[in-house]
Amino acid sequence: MPRKDPQLIRDVLENVRTIALVGASEKTNRPSHEVMEYLQRQGYRVIPVNPRLAGEQVLGETVVADLASLPEPVDMAELFLAPERTDPVIDQAIEQKIPVLWLQIGVINEKGAQRAEAAGLKVLMDCCPKQEIPKLSIQTPAAR
Repeated sequence: MPRKDPQLIRDVLENVRTIALVGASEKTNRPSHEVMEYLQRQGYRVIPVNPRLAGEQVLGETVVADLASLPEPVDMAELFLAPERTDPVIDQAIEQKIPVLWLQIGVINEKGAQRAEAAGLKVLMDCCPKQEIPKLSIQTPAAR
């Protein structure tokens, strides 16, 4: 199954509302911070996930340690992690029944993606919503 299918990207980004951003950073120059800020401006609720920052605030949201600690259900988990660190998070996403798993540009874990798809999750890999929203003219929550 393609992991960058434009129709799946459109379907996901037009329907998700709440995103868990795993690997969130308080550092404004980090791609995860820039993408989180962009997604918030587009009208998505983004909950930062990072065990090192748990309990702190990033862009007005309280950071949680892991997907099991989310305060509410989310529609998507977006991973800003080194590929070798994604397996436990993918397994948590499956356990939490998070409908969509999105692995950022350069975050490639084919076996993990296959496990998630076998469990019924939609998987996007090696792409970025900040790039796909303008490229595909996605109707984000803020645009509706």
